[in-house]
Amino acid sequence: MSQPAKAEFDKPLSADPQTTSLSDASLEDQVLLLLARLMEGGQEDEDTCKDLNTLTRLLSEEENIKISGDKKPLFQLLDADGVETILDYLDMRQSPTVRGHATLTISAYLKAADQLGVDYLTSFFHSRVSKGTYDDLILAFSVAASLFPVVPSVMAKLFLNDGFIVSLGPLMKRKWKSKKVEQATLEMLNAACIDTACREAVQKYCTEWLEEVVSEPFSSKDMDNVLSSSPGGTAPINPGSVQQRMHCEQVRNLAAVILAKLQAVTSAPSAESEERVQPATTSIEDLSDLFKSMMSTEADQDQHNAIEGLAYSSLKPKVKESLASDHQFLVSLIKTLAAAAAKSPTTYGALSILMNLTAYMPALSEEQKRLTQLKAYANASKDSLKPDPLNDDEHVAKRCQAVFEAGVIPVLVTHSQHGSVASLTLVVSIVSSLSKSPKIRGQMAQQGAVKLLLHAYSVFPESNIPARRTTAHALARILISTNPLHVFGGTTPLSLVSAIRPLIMLLEDDPTVEQRDLLPVFESLLALTNLASTDDSARNPIIRLAWQQIEELLLSNNKMVTRATVELICNLMQSPEGVAKFADGGKQASQRMHILLALADAEDFATRRAAGGALASLTEWDTAVNAILERERGVSILLALCREDEEELRHRGVVCVLNIMTAPGKVGEWGVQKVRDQDGVEALKECLKKSRSQEVLEITVEAVKLLMANQGGKKEITNG
Repeated sequence: MSQPAKAEFDKPLSADPQTTSLSDASLEDQVLLLLARLMEGGQEDEDTCKDLNTLTRLLSEEENIKISGDKKPLFQLLDADGVETILDYLDMRQSPTVRGHATLTISAYLKAADQLGVDYLTSFFHSRVSKGTYDDLILAFSVAASLFPVVPSVMAKLFLNDGFIVSLGPLMKRKWKSKKVEQATLEMLNAACIDTACREAVQKYCTEWLEEVVSEPFSSKDMDNVLSSSPGGTAPINPGSVQQRMHCEQVRNLAAVILAKLQAVTSAPSAESEERVQPATTSIEDLSDLFKSMMSTEADQDQHNAIEGLAYSSLKPKVKESLASDHQFLVSLIKTLAAAAAKSPTTYGALSILMNLTAYMPALSEEQKRLTQLKAYANASKDSLKPDPLNDDEHVAKRCQAVFEAGVIPVLVTHSQHGSVASLTLVVSIVSSLSKSPKIRGQMAQQGAVKLLLHAYSVFPESNIPARRTTAHALARILISTNPLHVFGGTTPLSLVSAIRPLIMLLEDDPTVEQRDLLPVFESLLALTNLASTDDSARNPIIRLAWQQIEELLLSNNKMVTRATVELICNLMQSPEGVAKFADGGKQASQRMHILLALADAEDFATRRAAGGALASLTEWDTAVNAILERERGVSILLALCREDEEELRHRGVVCVLNIMTAPGKVGEWGVQKVRDQDGVEALKECLKKSRSQEVLEITVEAVKLLMANQGGKKEITNG
């Protein structure tokens, strides 16, 4: 370990840095004390992590701290030796906990120090690699593996530096051997795959070696007994010896993960990509089988590698089918997820696998399909132009059913309460895919899916529109197929009103897409209609919050959207607030009534039925009756419903007609006169002839009697 620079640490802070109280020191002294303790080393991991945490906090909070006078920023207290001290704790031979805390510390430093930190990091990496001893290489590669996710552009530049990856040739050719160096190299290559250019370099120069590592089984002898690290940096091995061919199991597994990444995440073909050392001979399916077998081991690292490998290999359709058809594997995966910490790589990896298995292909417009085909022609062979049939909706639906039957929903509910936003996004994506299957929606609701989605919607920030819309869409699907009283009633703490805002969001345009998808709009309307079937505690919030969108959608060019909107209005008319929208006597109310009457005369049967139902409710109010009578064709449209061939429409029509004629006072008298003038008697007689429902017959007879009585005489009424 390097010693601290005297210029920074020869200050009379304390005779023993271990006993110095940080709370009594200035910020500068706190940083120097922490560095001194970290440089000295020899602490328990718990104490080391505490010091690293404190240093991370000080560096992160510096932007909010005003440093007075000529005092330098805190990050400047870390010179090259200080930075090296932190980087030393990224060594793979340190405990995972220490490495994790050190990664946070160096991340905070690099953010604060900017280019100065990059210069120190670059100098450190080049220096260690150029020395070439086992210890130096292990540390350099460990640092690269830890920092690729933190500063990918900086690490990619070092990785792609001329000659670096080629310099790994002696390792790949087995001219010298160390299990730890090999493992550190693979960890670095694994992390480097996060960058496209680095991944292509790994594919070009390292595939042959990776294939060899995976294909050669591990010897039962402990590699540490075969070969130990050499202080001088190299340990020559005779070409072709048993020692040269053996790999530890952990190394083999890590190599398999890298191969899975190279095969699963493909890049656009280029001239250079054709110069690979050797094409992959180990198929992605073979790698998947290897990862599945690794899942059954008790070693945490093996399980971690298996999860990571499957997260990539499960992007391929054949692997998806294989995994989804293995019930025992799915149960094991979900069990692993249930036992994993909320914010851990295992959790994120397992959720990624489940998302890959359940993800539907995005619905494309005709224009998008043409563009996709053009890109395929430009980038690939004709064989790749056809979508893989294993990704069609039928196959995905079966995979979703298999994942659901393995018991995934309760585990997702638990993880949704404590996970990160990233993992919650995956959870919602999985639930959204499962919700496309109508037959399991009720069970999903029983197992807590509605609670999960409402929580997720409240957690996602408003700026995260895609996640919120996906959440709302999944909620809409489930609420279409379930009884709201079963979901929100009884002892459940869920509020029915809490589901309304997410559903209303779907009625609005999505600003993140160029072309509007009307399916979420349609399904949201159906869900709101279901909620509005309960009572006014649901209807009134919908009216207050969504009426503007409802009116706009009533005039949609899409027949299905219009129909669903009218059906929602039909249920909303059970509330006085809904009736007031059509019957408050104002100009807007009159215009709305005009539109509703026109929809009662639409070509679509379901639209006419819903509009007729709304009018049947509205005509119970004399102000609404008056608005209908003011319309020239108002009564004739209602009488046309009475002549329909479908019993449901005749029922609605005759209820409206009777309500008009029995309205109180002059409105009712006007109603009778207009029904008579529009040949109402003949329309009602025709209704009698066509109807078989006792209720419809009774209402029609009553309406005819009322018309006859107002004519001053009675005529015999028959049922044709």
